[in-house]
Amino acid sequence: MRALQEAAALGAVALLAAACAWLEPAPAWERPPPPVREGPVVPGERLYRTTLPNGLQVLVLEDRRLPRLRLGLVVPRGAGVEERERAGLASLTADLMERGAGERDALALARAVDDLGADLAVSAGWDSTRVLLSGLSEDRDALLGLLVDVVRRPRFEAPEAERARSERLAALERAKDDPGTLAGWAFLRALYPDHRYGLPLEGTSETVAGLDAPAVRAFHAQAFGARDAILFAVGDVGRAEIEAFARAALGDWPSGDLSRLTPEPPAPAPPERRVVIVDRPDLNQAQIVIGHEGMARSDPERVAAGLMNDVLGGSGFLSRLMVRVRSGEGLTYAVGSGFSLRRQPGPFTVGTFTRVPETRKVVDLVLAELVRMQQEPPSPAELETAKSYAAGSFALELETAAAIAGSLVDLEVYGLPPDALDTYRSRVRAVGPDDVARAARTRLHPQRAAIVVVGPAQALRPQLADLGPVQVVQP
Repeated sequence: MRALQEAAALGAVALLAAACAWLEPAPAWERPPPPVREGPVVPGERLYRTTLPNGLQVLVLEDRRLPRLRLGLVVPRGAGVEERERAGLASLTADLMERGAGERDALALARAVDDLGADLAVSAGWDSTRVLLSGLSEDRDALLGLLVDVVRRPRFEAPEAERARSERLAALERAKDDPGTLAGWAFLRALYPDHRYGLPLEGTSETVAGLDAPAVRAFHAQAFGARDAILFAVGDVGRAEIEAFARAALGDWPSGDLSRLTPEPPAPAPPERRVVIVDRPDLNQAQIVIGHEGMARSDPERVAAGLMNDVLGGSGFLSRLMVRVRSGEGLTYAVGSGFSLRRQPGPFTVGTFTRVPETRKVVDLVLAELVRMQQEPPSPAELETAKSYAAGSFALELETAAAIAGSLVDLEVYGLPPDALDTYRSRVRAVGPDDVARAARTRLHPQRAAIVVVGPAQALRPQLADLGPVQVVQP
């Protein structure tokens, strides 16, 4: 009798456990994605814009929650406007702008920033150069004064230029030890042999060696002017005080001659498939980059193409490439793809790594997934997941007022509509299966992709010989 009672009790427990399991919600990754939320990114009453007579745009985003202030001035010129033989000039100019301005030399400028407990950063990208300064809002006037000095009165002293150039040359030499960096450099050269995009943003040892203080001064005079520049302030600050400062300190800033633009790169690039092997006999693991030309930041198809890429390789473990190459075959720890969105069309790339003997298999799998995306575009379920991923990533990228202000400035740099952030999620929602299928057909070109591999050429060349003309280069 006792045995029967125990069996009945165990049966009841089993039934209860089954019922609980049935009532328990499925894991998050097995549930359908939440609907895409829409709405304004920032309330209109906190955002202020105006343009001065000399063309300087002023943007203020008020956020009184903390006594902090972030200031910035952005000019829509960067490495893309450099002459190819002077690659690295914009980056070197940005470096030197932190090394003395106005009445302060490099040490005095650093002390002035430190005394305020502030942070100063000047950086150059492909399409813009940015001066950013942040600190306490009670130091607003001092911070604004430092910002104007760095922007309008950088010293560009010859000894500092020599020091910065030597540091840059040493950094470029050290970078040659990194296989991933070598793969990226060789890939750019394969796509754009005669265009500025074919060299690293920071330049090369050969181009940087020819840069000096006069070259930096000339670039600053060309790139920095009031017309199309953006002064922005975000944080514990009022719009009236920033506009008054802008008119007093920058109202007489010359508009400048900013007619030079980044030249359009060749398309198609490359015109036919080619294989480049960067010979590193010491490596047991091969670095792989596969790709071709991509699209511009302002391309009207960028949202559909972005969703297509999220399904392909841009969404981490959810992507087809990761499922196929890592989860299915166990040939790598990571693989991803993406479009480099610039003022002019930048590259589309797939990047990964694997053991040297498995290189050909990984290359074949990547090319097969590109073809599959063209022939089997994202299913409705894949597209909905990609939309949820895109909307969620968008929200994470705009968690702070400073991030929102930076994105608003980017809209100005790339000539995008001022409400592009507010409408992004609705544009994501509006993308249909036909849109991503068309993006897959027109934006992916596996039949003429450049294939760049870093590793021992003796082992790699036989594997890759029948994929196209093979070129072996030294690091």
